[in-house]
Amino acid sequence: MTDRWALAPTEDGGAEVAPLGPDGLPAGPERREADLAEAVRARPGVTRWVWRSTAEVYPRLLAAGVRVERCYDVEDAETLLLGHEGRSGLPRSAAAALARLRGGPVPPDPPPRSTAPGAQSALFETQGVRLPLADLLAVYAEQQRRHDRAAHPDRMRLLTAAESAGMLIAAEMNRAGLPWRADVHREVLRELLGERYAGGGEPRRLAELADEVSAAFGHRVRPDLPAEVVRAFARAGIRVGSTRRWELESVDHPAVAPLLAYKRLYRIWVAHGWSWLQDWVREGRFRPEFLAGGTVTGRWVTHGGGALQIPKVIRRAVVADPGWRLVVADADQMEPRVLAAISRDPGLMEVAGRDTDLYQSVSDRAFSGDRGQAKLAVLGAVYGQTSGDGLKNLAALRRRFPLAVAYVDEAARAGEEGRLVRTWLGRTCPPAAEAGDDGEAGLPQEDPGDTSADRGRVPGRASTDARARGRFARNFVVQGSAADWALLMLAALRRSCRDMAAELVFFQHDEVIVHCPRDEADAVVEAIREAAELAGRLTFGRTPVRFPFTTAVVECYADAK
Repeated sequence: MTDRWALAPTEDGGAEVAPLGPDGLPAGPERREADLAEAVRARPGVTRWVWRSTAEVYPRLLAAGVRVERCYDVEDAETLLLGHEGRSGLPRSAAAALARLRGGPVPPDPPPRSTAPGAQSALFETQGVRLPLADLLAVYAEQQRRHDRAAHPDRMRLLTAAESAGMLIAAEMNRAGLPWRADVHREVLRELLGERYAGGGEPRRLAELADEVSAAFGHRVRPDLPAEVVRAFARAGIRVGSTRRWELESVDHPAVAPLLAYKRLYRIWVAHGWSWLQDWVREGRFRPEFLAGGTVTGRWVTHGGGALQIPKVIRRAVVADPGWRLVVADADQMEPRVLAAISRDPGLMEVAGRDTDLYQSVSDRAFSGDRGQAKLAVLGAVYGQTSGDGLKNLAALRRRFPLAVAYVDEAARAGEEGRLVRTWLGRTCPPAAEAGDDGEAGLPQEDPGDTSADRGRVPGRASTDARARGRFARNFVVQGSAADWALLMLAALRRSCRDMAAELVFFQHDEVIVHCPRDEADAVVEAIREAAELAGRLTFGRTPVRFPFTTAVVECYADAK
């Protein structure tokens, strides 16, 4: 029996299935099964399922108690392949891929799902058009040929496999949920914000701080309205351009202290207050619905709930179940380590392979022991801080680690010139107009009439637009390669934990949380270390670079840092 099968759900809750050969072509007749979950459960020897969309299939399988080892997500693969081919932004559904294959009219992608509270029920809704199994297999076979034509076929296949694994992990995390004590959360809110007033108005502490702000200015000012605050400072003879904390902290005025306190608490009230608790926490779990590869760099996002920006004080509500623990693991200085691996700079690889602090090692080599300057220099090289002190720091870094700086410089140059820029495994930076929609890139808009695959410099755009795209491309090759590595680390960790009760319950780009019985905690810590090492070898090959984690075994998330 072959270990790879294709599956297409049917409208009546069943499935069409077929075995696949090593070439991705059918190795046997198609079969129709009356129940989707039973179709998978009846084939325990299958190690990889090929289907249209993990979001369509896997939550239904998990609800029926069925887990799969690996999958190939056709629509996710289509997204990666279109980007690699310089066609990012085209419809990426399986139906669109089939239409392109057969030369027919290409349907648009379905609209994005709602991110409103309670939208998690949409996990069980079908997004996109179902395809008969024969059509799905035609798309899959063509995708295998397109992988063969990639710049680095083996890397591209690994990226596709890693991204599909991420889709499985995200679905499992959504089902598991992050342990959350609603009673602790309410107590934290009461301590910070005071009593709630009837009618949904500001809680007591915010109202008190608002009164203090107004008293300091000598007239009524609403601190939740930035324009009103700026005008109030102007009336007091103080010019501020915004109400950002760094700008207010430089102002000498009695309104500053209560205003900053108000802003901090207001964010908690709006983003993680009582309404948030009611909307997003149910049955002792927070389920924000993780979406693997939700940004152009491959970083994950959530469909709501602000899961990736939980304030430390609110983390007091994240408490393990009785007898269980949270293993919280943070990757140490991940992006500079990734830069060492992708640039193959001998000096930086040697530094990134030591047991000592990376920034301290860099500072000993290039900055006379000044760790702060070394950190600024490395991050400046990655994020494009190349003016003022950043330029001086970059020059010092270039003398010691020339290949590392040259790698990001070339990525920036390619971005400025509109050339395709890729991560180590082959994830491709999309055209500027699409990257700007990500909320992460902030790229300039390109000429909508320019549809060439390998874009040149966009006519009529200011040089500042090109520089902005260059800065993003500089960061993209590092941050995106880090995201590729993280996917493989998660896949390896998931595999190590498959025979444990432990569950992955949280992930952002450099942090993972595993919820496990107390007696499994040590094994989970070791599994994380081994997964990081394996992911480094799989992603970048054999290099001296280490990818260590700082781990903490705690009952409460707030105690981890």
